[in-house]
Amino acid sequence: LLYQHMQSSWIKITPNDVCKQILKLVNEGITLSQISVHFRNLCDFEPVLKFNSLLSEIPKDLYHLIKQVVVIHKHLEYNRSDKVPKFWLILIESRIYHLTKFYKT
Repeated sequence: LLYQHMQSSWIKITPNDVCKQILKLVNEGITLSQISVHFRNLCDFEPVLKFNSLLSEIPKDLYHLIKQVVVIHKHLEYNRSDKVPKFWLILIESRIYHLTKFYKT
């Protein structure tokens, strides 16, 4: 390993407290990326979320691409002759396809 994972001596928090804080933040509706910024130096919180079955099954990047596709489809329902969103739709769907292949392996 390039680094050694050690708890800093100045941190006076127990793993149980961290678990409680993570669950509290998730229940408040804070996104996982915001929680990870909050706990970046404290611990790895993904196992806690997996253990409590709160971790999303769809990766964040794939979720946001799917969200973009839905928005573009709604736009194209009302603006069928709009060519630029059709082009972007093809590109985003291609990215989704490649990401799903990546996550399946």
